[in-house]
Amino acid sequence: MIHLYGLAKCSTCQKALAWLSTQGVACQLIDYRDHPLPPEALCEFAQALGGWEKLVNRASMTWRQLTDVQRQAVTDEQWLALIAQFPALARRPLTVLPDGTVISGFSEKKFKQYQDQM
Repeated sequence: MIHLYGLAKCSTCQKALAWLSTQGVACQLIDYRDHPLPPEALCEFAQALGGWEKLVNRASMTWRQLTDVQRQAVTDEQWLALIAQFPALARRPLTVLPDGTVISGFSEKKFKQYQDQM
């Protein structure tokens, strides 16, 4: 089963769920405000995506509202503290396929690239 980590009311997460449903793909949405991702999982996701910069949505309003000091995060601990304090910083959805592949965000084109693994 595919796991989508995101926010239940996020329009992008809802689009991803709808697309998966039309493809007949079973998935589960895990709202990370209600069920925060464990630090180990966040570190694994960041590594799988190629770094924290790929996991964190730097175009979001939440990011823009951070202080200059907060936006200087470099270490895993700093990134984890930011995401713990501001869960909406993580790109939505974070999709984990059965083989462990991690996809950040949603676009139909991107999901079609991984359709064989779903």
